[in-house]
Amino acid sequence: MEGPSNLHIQHILRLSSKTTSLSYHLTTHLRLNGVYWGLAALELMSPGSSLLPAQDLVDFVRSCYDASSGGFGSFPGHDAHVLSTCSAVQVLAIKGRLEDLPDREATVAFILSLFNPVTGLLYGDRSRLEEDNRFLYCAVNALAHLSALDRLDKERAVQGVLSCVNFDGGFGRVQGAESHAAQAFTCLGILSILSSLDRLPYQGQRAAAWLSERQLPGGGLNGRPQKLEDVCYSWWVLSSLSILRKLDWIDGEKLRRFILSAQDPDLGGIADRPGNVSDVYHTFFGCAGLSLLGHEGLQPIDPVYAMPQRVVRELGMERPYQRALIKPSS
Repeated sequence: MEGPSNLHIQHILRLSSKTTSLSYHLTTHLRLNGVYWGLAALELMSPGSSLLPAQDLVDFVRSCYDASSGGFGSFPGHDAHVLSTCSAVQVLAIKGRLEDLPDREATVAFILSLFNPVTGLLYGDRSRLEEDNRFLYCAVNALAHLSALDRLDKERAVQGVLSCVNFDGGFGRVQGAESHAAQAFTCLGILSILSSLDRLPYQGQRAAAWLSERQLPGGGLNGRPQKLEDVCYSWWVLSSLSILRKLDWIDGEKLRRFILSAQDPDLGGIADRPGNVSDVYHTFFGCAGLSLLGHEGLQPIDPVYAMPQRVVRELGMERPYQRALIKPSS
């Protein structure tokens, strides 16, 4: 990988050791998600993945388990949520330790209990105060890992996703919501996993056109019209175009340069844009975007599951997508 890849690895490892800092305690609501981002980034920068001991990760994931619901909270003692439950499954899958789920059946039941058959979408937790296709994607992703997709009402879920398609070709969180690139990823990911991409209006051409318009003159991608570019959209947009097999609808080389320009050359990590402070979220999604571009030195990532390709293959979950047809210069 061009740039300070070893510094990126050290940046992630430092985050895992700063357990007394204020920022550590202020971000417990994202802790299990952060573990997934960091571990997945290290996996892409192999052999960095071996630097986080498997048993330590398994122990932390299990400490986040909520026995009363069957799901996982973001931190020990936190209420279970489908976002952290998906991250728990992904972390265990990356380490080849899905058998260490405290109660697989209870976790599957927790996920399915959040499904709303009226809208075809999913609630985030048992409060049922918020639902959208982000949560449905996490459910479908996790159920695929757990070989339990057959227990989901797939047709109703597909209808729920299609209800989120907007006139401009983009996708909102729920029916009628503003189009956003992150929702393009969640909706297209769901349709891909459920083998229903052929149900998209205009065969996905309008969606691909809206996504391609997210590239700005500097090469970066934004999430909505009139917004600044952000490294994380190197994933949300690029993965969506990969699923639609339209990677060549943007300038991959310009995007590659933009992501690399957001690296911290002194302390490591990748920021949302050049000159800002790096963090584990943008470090993972920056590496993931570079991987999708076929950047040298990075392991391949599966754009449907946001997981290392080797894990998806080992679990037999692969879905079709465009495989790094853009060849950036070295």
